[in-house]
Amino acid sequence: MATLLRPVLRRLRGLPGLTRLAAGKWNMVAVLGETTGHRTLKVLRDQMRRDPEGAQILQERPRISTSTLDLGKLQSLPEGSLGREYLRFLDVNRVSPDTRAPTHFVDDEELAYVIQRYREVHDMLHTLLGMPTSILGEIVVKWFEAVQTGLPMCILGALFGPIQLSAQSLQVLVSELIPWAVQNGRTAPCVLNLYYERSGPPIHSPFHSFKKCWPGAVAHACNPNTLGDQGGRITRSGD
Repeated sequence: MATLLRPVLRRLRGLPGLTRLAAGKWNMVAVLGETTGHRTLKVLRDQMRRDPEGAQILQERPRISTSTLDLGKLQSLPEGSLGREYLRFLDVNRVSPDTRAPTHFVDDEELAYVIQRYREVHDMLHTLLGMPTSILGEIVVKWFEAVQTGLPMCILGALFGPIQLSAQSLQVLVSELIPWAVQNGRTAPCVLNLYYERSGPPIHSPFHSFKKCWPGAVAHACNPNTLGDQGGRITRSGD
């Protein structure tokens, strides 16, 4: 896969319009995802309906924000729990769950919730995958999400995001990080069917236990956390 992707990404880097898109216009990708992802949203909704936990999420429609999460309670959770790791991610990367853009262009109420749920669990995925909010880290998460959901916004972010990376970062992304993210996306449980925020498992679960269903951490030498900022930060909105 690395051999096939490398020339494609290099050609994309030469398109000036895509460079502007990759430089932080992710809200445009979010709008495009809403207006073109109707069929994919139906597939994801049906997948949630078939899963007991996913069906419960669709019925109860929980939200992830500072008004619904008890951040003080998360802080009091045992060290190494998923909730504590999630809170650490928010603190270290200086992000908030309140930055998720509301859905505007999906008329069906249930489908609108599905795409909103996708946006609001995005930072949980960062936590589970161990990815920072640098451009390189966001691209890795986008590849994971593209495999898991098939949403147009994820596919676009995965393909167009790399055009502003350095040659060294692009090499690491194509040879190591993309295959790792794709493997995770294929083997991990559907992220929309996990009730992260309920007052019991998984938010209280030991982080290492929760990650048993994931293939494992990326090699330290290839982790965006150890490779520097790699082009700055993504503006958070629709993701």
